[in-house]
Amino acid sequence: MKKKVTVIGAGGQMGQWFTKYFAGMDFEVTGYDSENKVSGKDIIQAESLVGAILKADYVVLCTPTRRTPEIIRLIAKEMKRGTYLIEISSEKSKVVSSLSKMPAKINPICIHPMFGPGIKTIKGQNIISVPIKDAKKELTVAKSLFEGANFVTIDAVEHDKKIAVILGLTHLMNLVFANIVSKDEKMLLTEKMSGTTFRVQKTLAESIMTESPELIETIIANPEIRRVAEELWKDIGRLLTAVQESKTEEVVNYIKDCQERLGKHTDINESYKKMTKMVKAVEK
Repeated sequence: MKKKVTVIGAGGQMGQWFTKYFAGMDFEVTGYDSENKVSGKDIIQAESLVGAILKADYVVLCTPTRRTPEIIRLIAKEMKRGTYLIEISSEKSKVVSSLSKMPAKINPICIHPMFGPGIKTIKGQNIISVPIKDAKKELTVAKSLFEGANFVTIDAVEHDKKIAVILGLTHLMNLVFANIVSKDEKMLLTEKMSGTTFRVQKTLAESIMTESPELIETIIANPEIRRVAEELWKDIGRLLTAVQESKTEEVVNYIKDCQERLGKHTDINESYKKMTKMVKAVEK
């Protein structure tokens, strides 16, 4: 008999990915979305939130972070005993409390898939696991559902601190970059003049802009981002001031210090080679 999985938020980009993924894994998949159309071959469309989860063995929440705690509260008491509730939001501090308070009959799985809906295979993709009640059991179940993925286990507080840099800072910088570039009335000329660095940065910014405004807002609303964003703002101000005051040595030392710290963890020359390969691959 097929295992049953319900995806809440099945009409969104990640929701569509999960419905397709589980359908391909031979699950009976039900989709529910109060805002977007649910589609997909062999996907059962539920008419209500509660109706969608009553018979499910697994429930996957692909919902906005701000709404997720309330949805957990609404459905947890209605789910059958032994069901696994899988939560995938990018900010964990707001949801771990709700997951911890669920009835004992429900098994929480708190993960953060570090990939977007464009991936073709789960193999080699990174997934962060945040323990709620039984870290070992939760990780074992997650690994069984997403075989081939790489897992990292970390608590909610540390997760949000790391994600503030991994997603928050990158989204913030690329959002501002995209905003500035979008105002360029001579973009064709800019692109003709551009080199590798600009093309890579523009492609990255444009790809981030394919995400929903609500998701991007959620990512940069992470409270932990304030710390790194303030450091970014402070360093930009410091560098611009130093340049304007012709403090060449200060700027050069800043760059050298940065290069030295990066060099402890990575080969920056290899990084340049990788970037060149990326550009060639994109422009084929």
